[in-house]
Amino acid sequence: MLRKIAVPMIAVVIFLGLWEALVWVNDWPNYKMASPSDLPPAFWKYKTLFFTMGWDTLWRTVAGLLLAVVVGTAIGMIIGFSKIARDALYPLLVGFNAIPKATLVPVISLIFIGQHDFNTVLMAFMISFFPIAVSVGIGLSTLEPEYRDILRALGASRFTIFTKIALPKTLPEFFGALKVSATLAFIGTNLVEIVSPHGKGLGALFKSGETNGDYPLMFAVLIALAFLGIILYYAVIVLEKYFAGWAEREAG
Repeated sequence: MLRKIAVPMIAVVIFLGLWEALVWVNDWPNYKMASPSDLPPAFWKYKTLFFTMGWDTLWRTVAGLLLAVVVGTAIGMIIGFSKIARDALYPLLVGFNAIPKATLVPVISLIFIGQHDFNTVLMAFMISFFPIAVSVGIGLSTLEPEYRDILRALGASRFTIFTKIALPKTLPEFFGALKVSATLAFIGTNLVEIVSPHGKGLGALFKSGETNGDYPLMFAVLIALAFLGIILYYAVIVLEKYFAGWAEREAG
């Protein structure tokens, strides 16, 4: 446990030290590249805004991620169990995922005028459901037919086959995709907060720093976003260890 805590902390300290050294060696002013030593005053000055706007960003990101889990899992089950559905839906999913999501922000804002929270959650969902759908679909489509045939010969129902074989087999792929989606969801949230600012979230705080030329604040927002992303990522790891810890293998 001590090693698992100490190693990441040491890595963070080294990263901050290299960042500070890079700014010092190049003699960059803080409006060109803020250094780690510039960030604590910014965090302290705007501490209330960081808490309130950080919470706005976090809950909308988690809401979008949960929606992505539900919809992505449902789509993954459809394309995993049906070859016809897989052939029909894959081109649509790939084509939609290839669209730069920043171009969709104005479209969503026009369709749902004034629904800022909904727009932000929707964008977080749209940018994060694809990995989940694909991973679940691949996990189910590669299910060994021998297991299915044996259970059917023993009189097992489709539901039993799904819960006893298909679902456990898919869990490692599902949590692997969920780790990716957890970070992508923050990108979707902040796209709306920055491109279409409405005074809420860390993205709006970043935009405020840019407008006012407060560059330490902008870099502080980036660090805050990274911190929230790490928290959500490790929350997924905790869930993975609880629900799919059996799939973990010790490194050789």
